[in-house]
Amino acid sequence: MDIKLTDSQMSAIKLAGIEVGRVKAKKLLSDDEGLWAFSPEDLTLILQIANATYRAGVPVMSDIKYDTLYVKELEDKNPDSEFLASVEAEPVIESKTVALPVKMLSTEKAYSYEEIERWIKRLVKAAKEIDLDLADLDIRVTPKLDGYAAYDDGEKLYTRGDGSRGQDITRAINRGLKVAKGGKRGSGAGEIVIKKSYFEDKLSGYFENSRNIQASIIAEKKIDERIQEAIDDGACVFYPFELLENWTGHYEVFLEDFKKILREIWDAVDYEIDGIIAEATNSSLKDYMGATRKNHRWQIAYKVNAEIAKVIVENVVPQTSRTGKLTPVAQLEPTKLSGATISRATVHNYGMVKSKGVGKGALVELVRSGLVIPKIESVIEKVEPDIPKECPSCQSHVVWDGDNLFCPNTTDCPAQAENTMMHFFKTLRNVDGFGPKVIEKIYQSGIKSIHDIYRLDVDKLVEMDFGEKTSENLVEQLLASRVLEIEDWRFLAAFGVPRLGEGYCEKLLEHHDVTDIFDLTIEDMINIDGFAELSARTIFEGLKSIEKEFYSIYELGFNLKATKRSGLMSDLLLDGELIVFTGSMEHGKRPDFESEAKKLGAKIGKSVTSKTTLLVTGSSVGEKKIAAAVDKGVRVLNESEYLSMIKAHKTLTMDLN
Repeated sequence: MDIKLTDSQMSAIKLAGIEVGRVKAKKLLSDDEGLWAFSPEDLTLILQIANATYRAGVPVMSDIKYDTLYVKELEDKNPDSEFLASVEAEPVIESKTVALPVKMLSTEKAYSYEEIERWIKRLVKAAKEIDLDLADLDIRVTPKLDGYAAYDDGEKLYTRGDGSRGQDITRAINRGLKVAKGGKRGSGAGEIVIKKSYFEDKLSGYFENSRNIQASIIAEKKIDERIQEAIDDGACVFYPFELLENWTGHYEVFLEDFKKILREIWDAVDYEIDGIIAEATNSSLKDYMGATRKNHRWQIAYKVNAEIAKVIVENVVPQTSRTGKLTPVAQLEPTKLSGATISRATVHNYGMVKSKGVGKGALVELVRSGLVIPKIESVIEKVEPDIPKECPSCQSHVVWDGDNLFCPNTTDCPAQAENTMMHFFKTLRNVDGFGPKVIEKIYQSGIKSIHDIYRLDVDKLVEMDFGEKTSENLVEQLLASRVLEIEDWRFLAAFGVPRLGEGYCEKLLEHHDVTDIFDLTIEDMINIDGFAELSARTIFEGLKSIEKEFYSIYELGFNLKATKRSGLMSDLLLDGELIVFTGSMEHGKRPDFESEAKKLGAKIGKSVTSKTTLLVTGSSVGEKKIAAAVDKGVRVLNESEYLSMIKAHKTLTMDLN
């Protein structure tokens, strides 16, 4: 495969201090089928080039190729390689390095369940050697964020660099980069990441991948205004590992439920991930096992094996979204990947179709990693693409905006109207039955707005050729969606105002009533923490455009639960508490305890950290675990003490009422 190195890629290679010319680099990277003939020195050079370009956001190969082809080949030829024993550096910034407060290591990788089993056996063996009760051998599982590794000591933010020396990138904090989940500074190691949903909705038309953005966030030069806006909107964050969503449990349960845990953790965060991280939680065991020069022995990363195939594109067809953007979908020669037959893949945008030559007859490299949606990794043989001139839904002449094609017919384009209706019902989450086929049928029968859908009765639906029973169910669902309680922020988000997703709807309604937001000025929004001027202007215009439809629907009488106003004191017993339940409970199942605690205002943790405020213990909890919690300043209650506290609060509340 012929590789064409861009100026950006060559710049990243140069910044990494790799001495190789464009011609030689191209020759090495273009012969992936003959890598068996490469010397260890050539393989190391290829890996250094791939690592440098990946860290800079301009990768020359997929991480699957990197791990499963080139790293494996080097391991076979030179298992004592210095490169394999060192932390893969992130030298993408032209500035001096500084010593890191702590050493930041890489993570050992596994690609099969058998490798995970072998790792667990090593943990068990080590636990027995230090007389650790195996009942206390717990595993914590978190998403493996695919971001930019960094360390926050409370004063400075550092890149990981080579694990010992990194670069001071505190400028990212000064630009407004916040800690995820409202966390505090000084939370140690983590990743700089951007929300997937935000990237797809706001930035995918301007940047090819999220890594381009991660590298730009920490750049010394002035950053793109769109990236600054993403920082201001809270979409770009530093995510400390200790705050990650996690599953924590006994090692035997971890092995038994591995696939289930993998699925849960894979979907736990709205950020790009490329696997999961599993680690022992016992501090004594971690100290005993220690680390190699490169990895902690008590930690492992599981990455889902990916399959790569070269596929012929049969056609590229446009699809119009509710915002009017035309998304190119490649129809592929049916190909089996990761146990599924793949015949379609979304292309980034029509700018990519045009520049990469994706069209009928093109040969592309398709990658699918287990649970991940298949994507076109690269174009091997280009063709002259067919760029649509008309919207496929309403035949309006389309227009370019950056790398995207848009249908400007916002009022009479069926695809935009239908997708807007589907977005409404999908976002409400309290109404069933109004999927794509039903919405399409209703629209084709002359219903053009959401409030008109709510005025439908059984007779009208039957006239549209729905069955009588189906019609009755649809009317019942419409009534239920108005009667069942729903958060006011979710109701507002259902209208799909650009830049006003669920999180920002909630933030807006923490300060203003849902019926007052249409009277807000741009300045009113900017005064709310997290609302940048550009976003506020877009939201202001968007709210004006939906105001009439909003009130037409609102006045139908929805049961809205008002968002708790910012700054108001809570009278919930456990408000502000971060509770961990551990051990076997006698008076109910642990999930029931957690659910009740949430209703009383608590947040639930899966393992004890420095941020935990209360540990509730059932039976069979080791003294070491309790002592470790106490050492961290955590309040510890047994099950009986906890239930007595809850009962006393409920009695007092009833007396006051």
